[in-house]
Amino acid sequence: MEELCEISFLQEIEYWGIDELRINPCCRERYYRRKEQKESTDVRRDFKADDGNENFVGATCPALRQHLWDLLEKPESSRAARTYGSLSIFFVVLSVINMVLISLDLGEDCGMSWLGVGAPLVLDGVEYICVMWFTTELALRFVCVRDKCRFIRSIPNVIDLLAILPFYVTLIVESLHGGSPELENMGRVVQVLRLLRSLRMLKLGRHLTGLKSLGMTIAQCYEEVGLLLLFLGVGISIFATTVFALEHDLPTTTFTSVPAAWWWATTSMTTVGYGDIRPDTTVGKVLAFLCILSGILILALPIAIINDRFSACYFTLKMKEAALRHSEMLKRLARGSVGEVGVGGAATGMNLRDAYARSILELLRLQGRERASTRSSGGDELWW
Repeated sequence: MEELCEISFLQEIEYWGIDELRINPCCRERYYRRKEQKESTDVRRDFKADDGNENFVGATCPALRQHLWDLLEKPESSRAARTYGSLSIFFVVLSVINMVLISLDLGEDCGMSWLGVGAPLVLDGVEYICVMWFTTELALRFVCVRDKCRFIRSIPNVIDLLAILPFYVTLIVESLHGGSPELENMGRVVQVLRLLRSLRMLKLGRHLTGLKSLGMTIAQCYEEVGLLLLFLGVGISIFATTVFALEHDLPTTTFTSVPAAWWWATTSMTTVGYGDIRPDTTVGKVLAFLCILSGILILALPIAIINDRFSACYFTLKMKEAALRHSEMLKRLARGSVGEVGVGGAATGMNLRDAYARSILELLRLQGRERASTRSSGGDELWW
């Protein structure tokens, strides 16, 4: 087993109809660890399939579409792309701030009565501008890509659509039912849809490595997260029914029903502890202590695994960004050296060598940090 590829070994035993549970204990741990590594690599490969690489060979206007795609999806490709990325982040933050201000009464809540009746019009105008920006972004991406179906199924694009959908639904509802009694019935639906505007913060995932890493981590750790929710559900059910049986007969009890006890058990196991519902008897307080202790232990179990996955995903994306950044820098230096041959050729060659050396050093530094992080968490260099 030591000299065999675990994946080839798995294919071999599947061919002969041998169950993998029959592997000797001395080799089983290494086998399952390698199998888990391959599954995680497959997930990261699926994410890399949607990392902004598009092939426009044979498409209509390939040069224009490639340039526009680099502008939209590759902030490090040019100065214009970096400017666009900064503007995109600015509009996301502006739309969130505007959403908060719209929900306030600026005259009473903020003491800004001097703004007068023009404040709502200004906020609505900012909302229109932000939505037009987001709509233009989504439309340009849709026009550029060749595989429209894959574009529609992509999670970031679905988030972009849901972020602007409430605005257009509100316009349609108000135009069709404006001034009619039916508008009151549709108002609740519109209010629910407006909650989707908070998804605009997720648009920052296109520009922030941390949010991308979080998405990859959730995709890789869905089993651990599912087990965590299962353990919490079992603990909540046990402690809720027990404390309800102990406390519900008291005259001043706050445990009026089992669902109320579920709320208490949830806040206790997650160590939030609002204090709106609490036991009064000594036995109930002891049970509350056990509930809190169990919640701490249950929550601590998968944290190390999730942290390892997040660190690995984060450093993988950082290395990819560093490689792309230095690749673009080398291309710019190489293009600049063409016009400088015979004038400053030696200096340009030195610049190319220095840039290449810096790129290699940064990649090695990031990889060394990732390996050190993996060793410190007991991962035995699982990722590299």
